[in-house]
Amino acid sequence: MKISSEWISVFLFALRVAVPLLFISTAWRCFSSMRLGKRREDPVIVLENTVTHKIIPVLYWENSLGRSWSCDIVLHDQTASRAHAVLMRRESGWLISDTNSKAGTFVNGRKVKDKTPVLPGDVISMGATSLRLKRTADVKGMKPSKPRWRHAAAPSRLLASATLLQALLCAQVCLAGSRPDPEPLIPFGLLLAMEWILYGYSIHLLGHVSFELETLAFLLTGVGVMLLCGTNRKAAYTQLAAVAAGIIVFRFLIWFMGDLDRVMRWRVAIGALAILLFAVNLAFAHTRNGSKNWIYVGPVSIQPSEFIKIAFVLVGASTLDRLQTYKNLTGFIAFSAVCMGALFLMKDFGTACIFFATFLIIAFMRSGSLRTILLACAVAVFGAFFILKFKPYVAERFTSWGHVWEHVNDSGGYQQVRVLSYAASGGLFGVGLGKGCLKKVFAATSDLVFGMLCEELGLLLAVAAVIVIAALALYARSLATRSRSTLYSISACAAGGLLLFQACLNIFGATDVLPMTGVTLPFISLGGSSMVSVWGMLAFIKASDERTYAARRHRK
Repeated sequence: MKISSEWISVFLFALRVAVPLLFISTAWRCFSSMRLGKRREDPVIVLENTVTHKIIPVLYWENSLGRSWSCDIVLHDQTASRAHAVLMRRESGWLISDTNSKAGTFVNGRKVKDKTPVLPGDVISMGATSLRLKRTADVKGMKPSKPRWRHAAAPSRLLASATLLQALLCAQVCLAGSRPDPEPLIPFGLLLAMEWILYGYSIHLLGHVSFELETLAFLLTGVGVMLLCGTNRKAAYTQLAAVAAGIIVFRFLIWFMGDLDRVMRWRVAIGALAILLFAVNLAFAHTRNGSKNWIYVGPVSIQPSEFIKIAFVLVGASTLDRLQTYKNLTGFIAFSAVCMGALFLMKDFGTACIFFATFLIIAFMRSGSLRTILLACAVAVFGAFFILKFKPYVAERFTSWGHVWEHVNDSGGYQQVRVLSYAASGGLFGVGLGKGCLKKVFAATSDLVFGMLCEELGLLLAVAAVIVIAALALYARSLATRSRSTLYSISACAAGGLLLFQACLNIFGATDVLPMTGVTLPFISLGGSSMVSVWGMLAFIKASDERTYAARRHRK
């Protein structure tokens, strides 16, 4: 029996070493595949200067034109506006839209009023510059552009790697006690079924060519579910139900965003629904952990502000072809003010910070104005001062910030001190799933989950998980110039930024770098509403990838 126990200990140690290495390997292959899967930037059409006959390649579905260096096509013409017009491609063909320029935009001598069709051979005039739209086939020495994709990793192999990682984690939980426990095999099997059903639906039924983002999401989600299996089995099943709901929202949003006109028709209704949700929250929600943001429907608790994050990004990104203009930004500012005011009344300041950071990303991408951002930040600083002045209980949350070791056994620093102590005890590879001590501390699986990651699975895997979330934000930024519409570009960047900022608040709050705000770590923390929300954010990034709708366009 002694020999058997020793061999089990050796086997568990080998698992603890293999898990972070496999996690890093799988994540690396996913991001490498996404990089290799980018469309080669061949011109889809060209513009010819009617005076100099210089050929300007048009690479994207939406292209800003103006004399500003930030434009996709820079006009070396002082009579043109900094952001003069947008040339865009739609299913019906090419369109030109003026962006409130001083001199106006003309097609064949006629002034552009709204979205005006442009055909090959038409001349677009902006200031003193005239550009003729031409097919690539009509330009000598230039071949017609075709959607060519570099070789990427097989989706099935990426998902198989994620499945293997989850199997190793499940084995750790099963062998964590004095006797083998087969019960964790049930949540593992449920998670396995969900991810492979989504794979079959996306790849074989819909004909999608990529599955890297979904694999990364399951990679992180699997870690969170297995953490719960070693701590609270009932919560693991609740989390799996939330994952299923999140996947449904993920697929629905990708379908919904596939038709840009549909998004524009529904954006006002979505904004109104978000405000209605806030009103319902204020009227019926219960206060929990100091914030009035939980609605109970029987045994189920719902946090409406998590769902409103999806509406906030969608409404904010619905500018479409009005790039770099102030028009239509006023309505979004008003909508944002209502959301922030509701969060203030709910005393949910962590979520308010996330909404504000997302607002800054969307406002900058829509207006291109640093002055707008600086003004918003100045208003936020004034608002924070106002809150601290007239809401002293909020200021009390900051009293122990940076001094948690002086509050080891009181509410000011009890949680952070335990996170720092137990996280350090995990070393590089952790003490093993279900064997940590932090799970006995309140909110260990939600607000303090980063500490649990470090303690039970090791610093190596915890840092790798954070890097994956940060890399998702960077990937969303890299998609901005290749997306079919500014709707995709802005929503992807906003969603990626939201996930990263939320992760930073969770990690830095738990480790006393920032004050505790009570937000979750995306995909890993326990929280049904949060899980649905982060899958919604992933849908925005997925929709921004050209490959997502490529198969559908080819079938047409």
